[in-house]
Amino acid sequence: MRKYNTWLYIFALLKLIIPFFLQNSYYQPHRDEFLYLAEGNHMAWGFMEVPPFLSIFAWLTHLFGDGIFWIKFWPSLFGALTYIIAGRIILSLGGKIFALALCFLSFIYSGYLRVHFLFQPNFPEIFFWTMIAWGAIRYVQTQKNGWLYVMGVSAGLGMMSKYSALFFIVSVLAGILLTNQRKIFTNRHLYFAAAAGFIIFLPNVIWQYHKHFPVFHHMQELKETQLQYISPVSFIIDQFVMFLPVVFVWIAGFIYAAFSPAGKTYRFVALAYVFVIAILLVLHGKSYYSLGVYPTLLAFGSYFLEKRTEVRLKFLRYVYIIVPLIFTWQFVPIALPVLPPQQLARLYEKTSAKKTGALHWEDLKDHPLPQDFADMLGWEEMAQKAAAAWNLLDSNEKKRAIIFCDNYGQAGAVTFYAKKYHIPAAYSDNASFLYWMPDSMHIENLVLLTDDQEEMQHPFIKDFVSAQLRDSVTSAYARERGSLIILLKGANDAFNQMFKEKIAKDRAVFVKP
Repeated sequence: MRKYNTWLYIFALLKLIIPFFLQNSYYQPHRDEFLYLAEGNHMAWGFMEVPPFLSIFAWLTHLFGDGIFWIKFWPSLFGALTYIIAGRIILSLGGKIFALALCFLSFIYSGYLRVHFLFQPNFPEIFFWTMIAWGAIRYVQTQKNGWLYVMGVSAGLGMMSKYSALFFIVSVLAGILLTNQRKIFTNRHLYFAAAAGFIIFLPNVIWQYHKHFPVFHHMQELKETQLQYISPVSFIIDQFVMFLPVVFVWIAGFIYAAFSPAGKTYRFVALAYVFVIAILLVLHGKSYYSLGVYPTLLAFGSYFLEKRTEVRLKFLRYVYIIVPLIFTWQFVPIALPVLPPQQLARLYEKTSAKKTGALHWEDLKDHPLPQDFADMLGWEEMAQKAAAAWNLLDSNEKKRAIIFCDNYGQAGAVTFYAKKYHIPAAYSDNASFLYWMPDSMHIENLVLLTDDQEEMQHPFIKDFVSAQLRDSVTSAYARERGSLIILLKGANDAFNQMFKEKIAKDRAVFVKP
């Protein structure tokens, strides 16, 4: 067992460090990463988009100097920890080195390669989903009540990471209820564990109440702008595409838990998977929302394939290892931006990456780069040009000036680079930035960042003494390419009244009177 533990931690270390060697240094933080990093400057029990768990690591990132290493360290760390839990599931079943190795490859040659390198709430959510499953599996194996508390605490922390953890919690409980493991519901420790999880989550519930439950407004907006365009067919297809080089592993894991006599004890895991997929289909969830359910299936599948080839068909082990490796040059450049944008775009053309759907954006069109990669470009250029516009103001004008951005990506990027370019943090009425706007402010001068190409034709421009289009984002392949930097000076009272009313109207939707 000690030998297997050693291999488990070697593979976990590789999982931690490999992405740092793959991603090209040309790329900057992702649009969403800037938002979540900004939340670390405004610690609270919740935010408009997510619960507070991720902001702890944003705060630590700021404490350690905001280096790109620390931004990427936390998702990489949680990715390694998730693999360790999956490995523990394998070892608890009696698995050995081959199963650990196959599971490791499944974490590298899958959507986890990207998810575990982006500073977004998905990485802690996936970890806590896996911990919930691990707690349930170990309780079934040992009948020790302590594992119920692992489930409960993990459920609470999962809900503090991302609200969609509720889908998995409900699915696991429903799966248990429909199998022979249902006797767990007669154990009072299950309810004590549930109470512990609820206490962990309670501060966010209270915060939601005082903020008029912004999670519902955010979900409605997400549904109207993005989720309604997701078809059930594309969602199902993506479940296979996300794991294309190793899809046979999670399928084997599902077969093991759902149909094999040896996996009968774990039928609830297979049922939980079915319920999660069904819930996401009904709600038009994005494909990656389901990623938290797969580490357990990958662990089961790795063990099952190892067991099936232990005596007979041993040559298949070479096939199971070689198949993912064959996909290296096709899969890895889609999972992470391993080359500068122009080279990557040319590679996609040669490999017909468009056919995989990897170049399909939320606007339902195909582009030269995946949307996530385009969202990693142009931000520092934007901050530099905003700083150049800001520095056209004299010292007195700066005292009565702000930098205002149309969207959270722009505001987050300017705020992130503010110290480097000696400018103030940006304001915005988009996403959680709306909460951080001052209750009242008198604006005379404004550096405006906008992706609206018609901004200079809007009526409010006439409320300023002068309006200059100073620059725009020109970074090739950037999603923000074309965003404008406008310098506005000498605002009148009409603008200030309009601006005040606009912010109040935006807040009224989310803030409880």
